[in-house]
Amino acid sequence: MTASGTRVRDRVRPVLPRFPLPLRTAGYVLVVGMGLLYLMPFALQLVTGFKTDADAAANPLSLLPTTPTTAAYQRLFGLGQGEDGVPFLRWLSNSALVAVLVTAGRVFFDSMAGYALARLRFRGRSLLFGFVVALIAVPGVTLLIPKFLVLNTFGIFDTYTGMILPLLVDAAGIFIMKQFFESVPREVEEAARVDGAGVFRIFWSVVLPMARPALITLTILSFQGSWNEFTHFLISTQSAQYETLTTGLARFTSGGLGGGTQYPLKLAAALLSTLPVAALFFCFQRYFVNGANSGAVKE
Repeated sequence: MTASGTRVRDRVRPVLPRFPLPLRTAGYVLVVGMGLLYLMPFALQLVTGFKTDADAAANPLSLLPTTPTTAAYQRLFGLGQGEDGVPFLRWLSNSALVAVLVTAGRVFFDSMAGYALARLRFRGRSLLFGFVVALIAVPGVTLLIPKFLVLNTFGIFDTYTGMILPLLVDAAGIFIMKQFFESVPREVEEAARVDGAGVFRIFWSVVLPMARPALITLTILSFQGSWNEFTHFLISTQSAQYETLTTGLARFTSGGLGGGTQYPLKLAAALLSTLPVAALFFCFQRYFVNGANSGAVKE
């Protein structure tokens, strides 16, 4: 860039106001205070898992256990003595199985549907996309009874198939992928088509690798949504062997696994159930932000 170009760029650069030091200090203190207030429940959750039942009931807001113990975690993993075990590992395995299969299915099917709506020309395409957008606005609770009737009619109620199959396609995921595919230059696809590639080959080998930010965003959202899903599992299963972390913890907190408050056990289970989603997000947060912002700025 020439010197004149640099001078022009410097002239149009916005000048940000510089606040007085006391005002900036107050702002930093406010931000740090809000951050600590936000982290307080997570800290209490972590610490309470190492308390005894009596200590947790007497000092629920204390960040220092009176007598630290790992009894809650031992009971969760079946290592406790003289107490009824909690089927946490079964809940964890069911949640992991459903989340992995649902995430893989959503990434695959949502990507194909998004590409078809973005690039293929067929009768009723705009109307179909309108239905997809309208479906996003439909509250999920209104579909609970129809879902139950459909699952029961097809004989897949209280099965893994009934837990997984209705979640394999997501309207929000289709919308995300369609918007991203529309930002891909058509010249790339035209060049592949000249070389003899078909529609699916262009989608799979050319366009899909370019959509990595959107795919990672969809993967995180799909895994988080299926891992935290509750209402669908509530109406699609009734046997204890199909309980996931969400339905199992709901029965646990309602007193289905013993009396008493059992705060350490409940919060330890809740903490362990949040770790996979938190780890996934922190590992791919950079790609998540890129995918969320993709297409927002046009060159």
